[in-house]
Amino acid sequence: MFEFSYTQMFVFITIIWILVRSAIAIRLKKFSVKRELQMLLVYICLVVIARFAYFPLHHVDGKIGSLMIGYTAIQTDMISLIPFYFLVDRYDGWTINIIGNIAMFIPVGIVWPICFRKLDSIRKTVFAGMVFTLLIELTQLLCLERHSDIDDVILNTSGVLIGACMVFAIRKHCRIKRPGVIKPNGTEDNGV
Repeated sequence: MFEFSYTQMFVFITIIWILVRSAIAIRLKKFSVKRELQMLLVYICLVVIARFAYFPLHHVDGKIGSLMIGYTAIQTDMISLIPFYFLVDRYDGWTINIIGNIAMFIPVGIVWPICFRKLDSIRKTVFAGMVFTLLIELTQLLCLERHSDIDDVILNTSGVLIGACMVFAIRKHCRIKRPGVIKPNGTEDNGV
């Protein structure tokens, strides 16, 4: 069994992030401060989501509790595949769970299509967000005292959908408001 503090995970994510971004800059043979500032938003999303997805919400002795990775012979109630079971068996904090799981992923729906050109539609953005949240839920199976839940996948993906709808609505509004761009020679370019 391994135990990690949030600080250790934060340092680990940061080191991996720096190595990956450096490797990309070396491979592309260019470094863009503007691009790195954009990508910093992705990094912030990852660090915040890691905090709430892997570590206890409540502080232990004034600190964020530890992440325990390992296996015990008694693996009870680790996976919930029944959608919205909490609606039948309401537990303390179920409303916070709903709001938190949606709100935590709205920034992903906003930031990812801005930072990644291939996420050029709501459908692609939501699919990428769903895969990301599914990956989180699968990795939580390795964590003691964590629970993998289909509700989290549904709620997190809903958050990505809300964020993506906001971004694409703003993009659409900007295109409608400014349908053509005036070229320097005075003619209008309608993007055709």
